[in-house]
Amino acid sequence: MDILTRAAAYLELHGRLIDRLTFAALFADGSRQRALDALRCYQNPDGGFGHALEPDLRGAGSQPEPVEVAFHVLDSLDAFDDPMVPAACDYLLSVTAKDGGVPFVLPSVRGTAHAVWWEPASDDPPGDLVPTATLVALLHKHGVEHAWLGPATDFCWSRIALVEETTPYHARAVIPFLEHVPDRARAEAEFARLRDAVLANVTFDPAASGDAHFPLDFAPEPLRLPLFDAATLDTHLDAVVAAQAPEGGWAPNWPMWTPLVEHEWGGHLTVARLQTLRAYGRL
Repeated sequence: MDILTRAAAYLELHGRLIDRLTFAALFADGSRQRALDALRCYQNPDGGFGHALEPDLRGAGSQPEPVEVAFHVLDSLDAFDDPMVPAACDYLLSVTAKDGGVPFVLPSVRGTAHAVWWEPASDDPPGDLVPTATLVALLHKHGVEHAWLGPATDFCWSRIALVEETTPYHARAVIPFLEHVPDRARAEAEFARLRDAVLANVTFDPAASGDAHFPLDFAPEPLRLPLFDAATLDTHLDAVVAAQAPEGGWAPNWPMWTPLVEHEWGGHLTVARLQTLRAYGRL
């Protein structure tokens, strides 16, 4: 069986409806509208997203990170003209900290089932590049205009200017921001300054295990920023193809804190890996 056929079989057995319908829309001539309707079920009246769209946040209430997950789905479906987007931006505006960014996680996560790493820093947490920078990046990529975007962009610039060393997840937020923000001269200057700091967080050994962050995690589609050379990308694309499990999916490589999330992340990751393979001409 080929890559897509095996992936379809895996998703049929293990994938959430949102991941099965997104796969169908992207790879099997399925209905884009049905995928959007499934995503809409995760959106709350306040415009935010919850209901375990981000599998490690099990609560129904809105959090900033599930908005990022939703934006990635909308990006894949080229659907940033959907009414879900301005509603989500209204939500982001409502939870933005005084510094102009949205927090990593809000205190409302308390009392809900969630992974241990989703803990608020305080009762009034500050803005964070995760997920603010990625949210800003995707809005700029699609030319969205909203009152939240300008101040959030300024927040990202101010925080990035302070970065000397970084972490994998922050680096993975900074790169899409610098890739899509309109001020190209400033973006390229910051990329040149931070490139080595970003690369210090990359796992270049494709056989590494554990919570590793590989080149394609930073560049899931071709970048105009010169982060990796073609040989590195080819090596890791080969590794992605080889990592498809016999049942057709790709397994997450970070801790699974409850059995259900392994399947939920597996379906999400499988659709993401297929998108990366197609973006680089491997499908």
